[in-house]
Amino acid sequence: MLYLPGMSTTLAATPATIAEAAAALAAGKLVAFPTETVYGLGGDATCDRAVAAIFEAKGRPSFNPLIAHVASVEQAATLVEMTEPARHLARLFWPGPLTLVLPRRAGSPVSLLASAGLDSIAVRMPDHPVALALIQAAGRPLAAPSANRSGAVSPTTAEHVARCLGGRVAIILDGGPCRVGVESTVVDLTGERPALLRPGGVAVEALEAALGAPLLRSADSPDAPRSPGQLESHYAPSLPVRLNAVAAAPGEALLGFGPVDATLNLSPSGDLEEAAANLFAMLRALDRPDLAGIAVAAIPEHGLGLAINDRLRRAAAPRGAKQHRRTGETARSDE
Repeated sequence: MLYLPGMSTTLAATPATIAEAAAALAAGKLVAFPTETVYGLGGDATCDRAVAAIFEAKGRPSFNPLIAHVASVEQAATLVEMTEPARHLARLFWPGPLTLVLPRRAGSPVSLLASAGLDSIAVRMPDHPVALALIQAAGRPLAAPSANRSGAVSPTTAEHVARCLGGRVAIILDGGPCRVGVESTVVDLTGERPALLRPGGVAVEALEAALGAPLLRSADSPDAPRSPGQLESHYAPSLPVRLNAVAAAPGEALLGFGPVDATLNLSPSGDLEEAAANLFAMLRALDRPDLAGIAVAAIPEHGLGLAINDRLRRAAAPRGAKQHRRTGETARSDE
């Protein structure tokens, strides 16, 4: 995707402009839209290339999991396993600033890149009429981190988005200032005890009252969930991973990049956005019992290559008791 400075279009949110934005999303483009928390940088959560474009637009240093925004509990249930605790919290706090981390449903259409290759997905139903109308019009879940460059202050007006992202987004839907102004609370429901991964727009006390038990915090137990990037090794296949390979050794598969003869190729043309879109799906496809390891061709250290190499280095790191498999690593640092 080519981003040109000054090419974003800011439109007042109306039924006609929401339909236009939904068509842009269906075409794989990015749309910024308001939620009750902050403005989101939206892309089709089921499209690998659209999700890769989100990371590129934000300049994210690594592929942190993204939240899949839905318009109903029924839509969420097509993506994740809606456990009884999840349904209980959804009844009380959705739509609203609460994100639930849940097991990926078999056949879930959400891009593996959006969930950073994990077997869990973060979902929420925003409490904003424009956001809900856009998700419904798009007919698909929207991956939508905050609509700002990584590390910048989260945007709460359309003007903030325009100043920060410029031509990196096709359409900015202006729905006025955000009501809550802080990101959603994130609760992990994949473990034996519900765990707080990030405080946010829903009070922890209200969640604990609803659950009838305290939420697990990282300080409570060495096994409590952590956010991405805290462990040296995670998001990795079970096979050993060897980096900067020119060819596969006996028993290995070669994950290529560029015009090389490989078992699978992230991008034969050397397109880093295509490589990012294929990364997790291809690592999973090569994680086979008939192979001894995965050799990976060198990836350029610029643009999305920085994020790709970050994940590959984590995949190749020594990892003891497979701590990289912990679903609690699904927390995120921004919306």
